[in-house]
Amino acid sequence: MTNTLPLWAENIAVFDTETTGIDTANDRVVSSTIALLGKNGEVLERYDWLIDPGIEIPAAAANVHGITTEVARTSGVETSVGISQLVAQLLSMIDRGFALVAYNAPFDLSLLKAEAERNGIAWPKEIAPVIDPLVIDKQVDRYRKGKRTLEVVSAHYGVELGTAHDAGEDAIAAGRVLQGLALRYAHVLPAEVMQLHEAQVAWAANQAASFQEYMRRVRDPNFTAEGGWPIR
Repeated sequence: MTNTLPLWAENIAVFDTETTGIDTANDRVVSSTIALLGKNGEVLERYDWLIDPGIEIPAAAANVHGITTEVARTSGVETSVGISQLVAQLLSMIDRGFALVAYNAPFDLSLLKAEAERNGIAWPKEIAPVIDPLVIDKQVDRYRKGKRTLEVVSAHYGVELGTAHDAGEDAIAAGRVLQGLALRYAHVLPAEVMQLHEAQVAWAANQAASFQEYMRRVRDPNFTAEGGWPIR
């Protein structure tokens, strides 16, 4: 255990989305937050979007994040405008030298990439560096029992999560979880952020392979787990 944050965890860009569903190829962004956190987890900058996805928001999704079709249509910006701004801000944070932190990054980034392509918005060949607290937590504490939802992992690392499934609350909590992980496990994590990015590519693939083996053994012999990271 160390009391010093690695340099890559001192100032971090955090990112989260709320969506119409969990299909990263076809579902849409409804709200999103990108924020910049300082080394004590304080919010230095924050950018929020409410987006009209152009389709009906299913009741099941609205029940999770609280945004109905009516609210999105009345108060949200047009999809192409919101997604363009969101992608631009995300890339700006990386260009400024901040790592992008996203909990379960392949979900948010894959969905955002599909949204960008759907709306004719340029998407970079690579998004890096990305830091995924879920992948890191599974790697450094792999035998801990229980769920690995953001709510559970936040509680484990002593991070207060306000309203779960609010893009801003979730993004900020994910960043603070990452800083908690960095404090506790800096001695076993790569010192350079791009080395950490590359390590997570391998860790995510191994985690998916392990989960696939388990599922095929106990439930479905044809189960397939996708291990691409940070975008599937």
